[in-house]
Amino acid sequence: MSWLDGTVADGASFALCLTHDVDRPFKTYQSLYYAVTERDPTHMLDLLPSRDPYWTFDRVMDIEAAHGVRSSWYFLHEQSLFSDRPASDLLNPTAWQLYAGRYSLSNPEIRAIIERLDGNGWEVGLHGSFESYRDATLLAEEKRRIEGILGHEIRGVRQHYLNLERPGTWLRQRAVGLRYDATPGSRDSFGFRDRYEPFRPFDDAFVVFPVTLMEQTLPDPGQHPERAWRVCESLLCEARENDAAMSVLWHPRYFSDDYTGYQRLYRRLIERALELDAWVGPVGELYASMDHPATADPQSPPQRR
Repeated sequence: MSWLDGTVADGASFALCLTHDVDRPFKTYQSLYYAVTERDPTHMLDLLPSRDPYWTFDRVMDIEAAHGVRSSWYFLHEQSLFSDRPASDLLNPTAWQLYAGRYSLSNPEIRAIIERLDGNGWEVGLHGSFESYRDATLLAEEKRRIEGILGHEIRGVRQHYLNLERPGTWLRQRAVGLRYDATPGSRDSFGFRDRYEPFRPFDDAFVVFPVTLMEQTLPDPGQHPERAWRVCESLLCEARENDAAMSVLWHPRYFSDDYTGYQRLYRRLIERALELDAWVGPVGELYASMDHPATADPQSPPQRR
């Protein structure tokens, strides 16, 4: 008997969960970086108010809707380098990487796209900030902000930079009322690193869905399209052979023209999964359809396997 039985993926050969972490939907300091490193001053044109090359929500939604599928979108509430961090961080390259070019959940455009996604069948979840994986108070506040926009509770989270303490992060997520975590994975490699099916670290209703593939770990599809595709197809076939829950992470900026080949590869990935009789959709929908044991008191000691 397969774990897929009785879920939305019942009768499918495997499940493919489509996910997007919304890190930087606006191209800001990257324009200067690419103008210098690529010796191409036209990147500076992307700073014009009429151009938002990393605002790719419509592009992604069109691709998915055309194939009759939906995905999960995890939104971030991160500290600002200029208003929340100490002045010394302005001289810290790591701080620029972590905290510059982010967005605010109070931005009307961000609020509108969150409401639009939610209202049209896409899942909205939390992209926990860089430090929240070890701070339940911070995690709870970030969850509250997303829910304040939506007007209802969310189910899931993925921590920024895939930060994770096992089982500490899961205990904190569970304690603040999150139902699943989609964090475990690698920023450097791809594959089924944990197991093929979602797992319950505490034998209760809290479920973990590992990341199988993040787009940046692939051979560059702009330069090596067939090499990148062979990796994707191999993982799809492995998922089918093992009744797996395969989860892919495509950041929205990778659908922009700055990242040649990734949009086409994403489309091809969905099409091939459907050809292989996969169920394709958001993590939260798969979670909601699973048969869960009674939810334990978040304050009670967990029962670990």
